[in-house]
Amino acid sequence: MKATEVPQIAGAYLFEPIPHADARGFFCRTFDAEVVRSVGLDPDAFVQDSVSRSVRGVLRGLHLRSGAGEAKLVRCSYGRIFDVVVDLRPDSPTYRNVASFELSGETQVSLYIPAGCAHGHQALTETADVSYRIDRPHDPAEDVTIAFDDPELAVPWPLPATSMTQRDREAPRLSEVLSKI
Repeated sequence: MKATEVPQIAGAYLFEPIPHADARGFFCRTFDAEVVRSVGLDPDAFVQDSVSRSVRGVLRGLHLRSGAGEAKLVRCSYGRIFDVVVDLRPDSPTYRNVASFELSGETQVSLYIPAGCAHGHQALTETADVSYRIDRPHDPAEDVTIAFDDPELAVPWPLPATSMTQRDREAPRLSEVLSKI
């Protein structure tokens, strides 16, 4: 497994597994504590694992947590997604930068998203499963949502949003959210 820093988002990393493929398919390690530790992250900090399943066009986000925030390790375990990170840490050298990635079940690449960054994704395939490893127990009172179509962020979502929660559809723009976090 190889760790690569994401230049657009300070403290974000891509963890790329090395698959072993043969006639049966492939095998790869999707998490390695030593590799995580090698980039200065605590592999024991993750306290919850979650999974979401979406159909093509479903858009989830942009989400973040208030207070201490929430660091995530995100991986598309099946299908393909368009994944987005927005750095909302005022002291970060990459403050307000937006980075996007295509994550897929074929590559099993994981994306580490530091606390204080907003995150969202859109399913590109008929079915897309996304696994999350999170460093704090979820508290719905800390949930913050930013408009997925905020012109200030100009996220280039590849598909029309076919489905999303009412909370995501009615989310305020970034300028409103920044005054509250």
